[in-house]
Amino acid sequence: MNKPVLNPESEEPAGGWGSLKSIARMVSENHPPLAFVEELGRQNKPGGVMCVSCAWPKPKNYSAFEFCENGAKGTLWDLTGDRCTPAFFHDHSVTKLRTWSDHELEKAGRLTHPLRYDADTDRYVETSWEEAFAAIGRTLKDLPREDVVFYASGHAGLEASYLYALLARAYGNNNLPQSSNMCHETTSVGLKKVIGSPVGTVVWEDLEKADAFFFFGQNPGSNSPRFLHPLQEAKKRGARIVTFNPVIEQGLVSFVNPQSPFDMLTGHETAISDLYLQVKAGGDIAALMGLCKVVIEADDAAKAGGGERILDTGFIAEHTTGFEAFLDSVRTACWADIELESGLSEADIRQAGEIYIGAERVIGVYGMGLTQHVHGSLNIAMLVNLLLMRGHIGREGAGCCPVRGHSNVQGQRTVGIAEKAELVPLDRLKALFGFDPPTKDGVAIVDAVKGLMEGRIKAHISLGGNLLRAVPDQEAMERAWAAQQLTVVVSTKLNRSHLFPGRQAYILPCLSRLERDEQAGGPQSVSSEDSFSNISGSTGKRTPASPHLKSELSVVTGIAKATLEPNPKLRWDDWTADYGLVRDLIEATYPDQFRGYNQRLFEPGGFYRGNAARERIWKTKEGKAVFTTPDRLNALSFADARGRYRLMTIRSNDQFNTTIYGYSDRFRGIEGTRDVVLISWEDMVEARLVEGQKVTLVSDFGDGHERRLAGLEIRVHTLPRGTIAAYYPEANVLNAIDHHDELSKTPASKAIPVRIEA
Repeated sequence: MNKPVLNPESEEPAGGWGSLKSIARMVSENHPPLAFVEELGRQNKPGGVMCVSCAWPKPKNYSAFEFCENGAKGTLWDLTGDRCTPAFFHDHSVTKLRTWSDHELEKAGRLTHPLRYDADTDRYVETSWEEAFAAIGRTLKDLPREDVVFYASGHAGLEASYLYALLARAYGNNNLPQSSNMCHETTSVGLKKVIGSPVGTVVWEDLEKADAFFFFGQNPGSNSPRFLHPLQEAKKRGARIVTFNPVIEQGLVSFVNPQSPFDMLTGHETAISDLYLQVKAGGDIAALMGLCKVVIEADDAAKAGGGERILDTGFIAEHTTGFEAFLDSVRTACWADIELESGLSEADIRQAGEIYIGAERVIGVYGMGLTQHVHGSLNIAMLVNLLLMRGHIGREGAGCCPVRGHSNVQGQRTVGIAEKAELVPLDRLKALFGFDPPTKDGVAIVDAVKGLMEGRIKAHISLGGNLLRAVPDQEAMERAWAAQQLTVVVSTKLNRSHLFPGRQAYILPCLSRLERDEQAGGPQSVSSEDSFSNISGSTGKRTPASPHLKSELSVVTGIAKATLEPNPKLRWDDWTADYGLVRDLIEATYPDQFRGYNQRLFEPGGFYRGNAARERIWKTKEGKAVFTTPDRLNALSFADARGRYRLMTIRSNDQFNTTIYGYSDRFRGIEGTRDVVLISWEDMVEARLVEGQKVTLVSDFGDGHERRLAGLEIRVHTLPRGTIAAYYPEANVLNAIDHHDELSKTPASKAIPVRIEA
């Protein structure tokens, strides 16, 4: 293959010595116990602990080391020797802490005691668990039920998540937004619409049999580095990899396996992408239309010449609907329009199309580069169109592969943390617990934020996360958050969401998944679901950071007991003592997916809860997989104009979600700062800017609200014309809460309309 033109700032491959150096730096900065090494050895193995970082699955035939750079950093972050005790707040007012960076806040260390905000001193003060639960319960009892939101971050285990959803419904609402609202809700809605499944269709064995991988807007090098191992194996057996991404990501360019002595000693790199196409931000629909056009043209030629058909006509006839209308749209699509909207040449798209046609088994991989757009659902539908054309869903070595972020973000939805009542078996909950669950839909993140800004939402309970930093319109959100009657955040470390306390505000510190969870019934285990729908157990072994910490589950039950009226079927104390009883409840609520739950908890690789679309059972409204006819060639809500750019928010390899581990983005050559805006050389010259110049990004959304991010340094980067990039979550201030996917309401963070002020 021809190696893609790289950013001149860095040609370092993913993995290799750079990964080990980055981990070593964090070890020196965080002072973890020696047991840190043991924890890495236990990671992602039966009887061990599932990674506290991403949701990438675990192989059944695991190796000695089943962790990556991200997993090691997440483990170090949890096992830090630093402590954020009540004494910390003697020296730091909440107002003063607002001047700290995200990194500095979390670097203060693990929270050790339950804390209550004291407005008179503008400080958090130590409180008791009993006082905290009682005060929270009193306030919740007095509030109208629809005015309270129960948010979950995607980390808490299935057991705590199930009880959290039960708490909300017993309280009286379905206000259960979750972090997937901000990243992969477009998958849950868009994918379900076209194949009947809200999650991906592949399993681990498919990775070992695929002939080609087509990547769209996903960066395994920083977001799921363990994915690089099966990709390396795929390359060794001759599989082809094609990448569509506005930014050149090193993980999809080349990889040095840190677990291979040969690779490490020789510097041997595995070239990952055979073809790397830098599509414009928002241009994936056009690129996918071009690929489909190549397939149709090849099929027409084969049919005319009496050759073997390119389309899987049998599959299309038996399993799909809408193909003829889609076919007409492909035939009438103009290559000039496809090139304009995608930013790619017809020749490059044809080359990618030939790779697709030449593969017997194709996996389509995507991340938030597809989901976080105004027409993100159409992005996903177009990828499904491409896969359906040759029957690449519902057979070995092929399928649709969305890659999730947080370690249990998919699983929380599975066990009931959902704002849509139709997604939850309310009849089973009624039979199990003897109350009438609410049937009215609750609020998703966008609606919750708007409700806050309009003063309708009066209280937020957050099971983990850093919601204020993660959402659009951050400045307005911070003002609205602080106006609530009650804010409660369950956390392991200090973050910005704690710094805008409501009239009553509590920080409730919890155990990490790595720590020993002792309850009345003895040591407990928790479970989580990965991106491939496998359920795996985790058993913490480390001594808790403080004797005053509670598990996430016991925090949930503590709030429930203080808030809800007594109900003999709501056995909060029994469930706290024995998490196995909670798993029995999950199995009773979802018997088809969790059969034998407790017995299968530590199966190697996890136990698979199934996926109807993988069996070619299509739970769509039509009863078949759906071909979608696109009505547009880009995923944007705005037109291009002189001086208007498509801003995509990106993450460095030194962060995970809103957690900033440090200031080294070695793959992009950016060190010591996050205050940058990346721009192509051509766009920089045209705008009469110079590298290193300080600029301000200004929202061009057009709703009359001013949104600005100042003090950013211009950095030249290899990007498509018109596409610029800045770091998440800092750049969230530029996104409007009304700028979101039309179907899922996922914030459209990958193409925000902005202008640059010099």
